[in-house]
Amino acid sequence: MPAQRAEFEQLVRRLTPELYRFAYWLCHDQALAQDLVQEACLRAWRSHADLRDDKAAKAWLMTIVRREHARLYERRQPPLDDIAEVVIEDRDTPSAQELLEVQQMRDAIARIEPKYREPLLLQLVGGFSCEEIAQQLGITAAAVMTQLFRARAKLGALLRGDGQGKVHGLF
Repeated sequence: MPAQRAEFEQLVRRLTPELYRFAYWLCHDQALAQDLVQEACLRAWRSHADLRDDKAAKAWLMTIVRREHARLYERRQPPLDDIAEVVIEDRDTPSAQELLEVQQMRDAIARIEPKYREPLLLQLVGGFSCEEIAQQLGITAAAVMTQLFRARAKLGALLRGDGQGKVHGLF
């Protein structure tokens, strides 16, 4: 028995730095990593007779460290709050002001001529690139960029209340 103990202690001393690094990587806490290694070595000593090949000792001990780390979370009870006291804010429902702004934007977009509105909606709602829009509409990418520029200018003018969406100097 003393020979087995000496062999086991030598094995543990040789592998402890690697076991500690692995345990620290798992838990990111020095004291906890040391505890994990110590508990793993204790468990390994209790069942060291099961170890047939010393070459497999490192993997065996690493597995024990990993399982010890997992056991921490099996036993841990997360703190629970009484849900009757929790106030939940509704952040998904837009405010009246936001709804008004969305409606104003939709109304303004609807007032833009279809020639300009269509590429704008394809880009904003569809997420298409200028090249994809050009392909869908059967026009050049340069024409799409021009139409998008004019659509944005018209939209800005409509949202500012500048007449019928006529941008001075452009139309």
